[in-house]
Amino acid sequence: AEAAAVAAPSQPEVAAGSAASAVVLPERLQRREAERQQGVERQRQKKEAQVVKEEQSEFFLAAFAREREAVEALLAAGTLEEAAARLQALQKLLTGSVRFLAPYEVRQGQETVARLQGDLAARRQQLQPKKKFAFRALKKEAAPGSAPRPAEPPPPDPVAPGPGLAEGESGGPPLCGFSGAQDEELELGPAELLQRDVLLSELRGCRVRLRGNPNTLRVRDCSGCTVLCGPVSTSVLVDGCSDCLLALACQQLRTHRTRDCRVYVQVTSRAVIEACSEVSFAPYSWSYPGIERDFESSGLDRNSNNWNLVDDFDWLAADRPSPNWSLIPEQERITCWD
Repeated sequence: AEAAAVAAPSQPEVAAGSAASAVVLPERLQRREAERQQGVERQRQKKEAQVVKEEQSEFFLAAFAREREAVEALLAAGTLEEAAARLQALQKLLTGSVRFLAPYEVRQGQETVARLQGDLAARRQQLQPKKKFAFRALKKEAAPGSAPRPAEPPPPDPVAPGPGLAEGESGGPPLCGFSGAQDEELELGPAELLQRDVLLSELRGCRVRLRGNPNTLRVRDCSGCTVLCGPVSTSVLVDGCSDCLLALACQQLRTHRTRDCRVYVQVTSRAVIEACSEVSFAPYSWSYPGIERDFESSGLDRNSNNWNLVDDFDWLAADRPSPNWSLIPEQERITCWD
């Protein structure tokens, strides 16, 4: 009897154990209910965010379509200055909307803007005033016994692009730029660059300084080059380049078929790469006398820089970073460009 009394718990102990179980059970239920409520709230917030995003996307697509049609109508009518202003507004609309657009919507918008830029350049070329016809004076024949005059050298051919056209380029010759040079120091200044379309093509081992404010810049099929450029009002396209160092400031940066390049960039939208490998990025740090004036004329916001936000159209995995691009470590970045 004594052993049984020792082994069996007393009534107060049983009551205390039951009370403890009663306390633990509600706490567990309360914790589970709180977790469930948190999950429901997260789902609600996610759904609301998705609805807002879809509404923003629909608004953008409608506004973008209206502006695109307006630019196309102005181009058809030959009102090129107004078309250029509306096209710049269209670019800014796209730049300010990339944060809530799907990647394919961003890509379609960029392709549309590039196409319209090419159409604008082509229309400018088409509407340039033609040279007036004039009678040429007949050459006087040399007097007998006099030495013949040496033939005048033919005028130099304009810089012509290499085979094929890069995205967004018109079929006419570029307004300014360099092509086919090797191991040269090349430079253009503010008066030559202001709101011009610039093409650098098929350069080898060159160092290019573009001090000024171009409208667009195309860097195509270059290798082993350094390209330093002032603020570009609209877009920069880097296509088919290798082993290059570039300093670029622009609204939109697209990089195609490019490998082993370092890009110091200030860009107001997200940079885009496609069919690229070993491309690395750092913030734009090149400077020269007069660069602040060029930033003002370009319309770029110096306080807006998405240098580290890059969309790789060949990498769709959202949970893993793309292996095709990286950020240049701070201790390895160039600070002195001279």
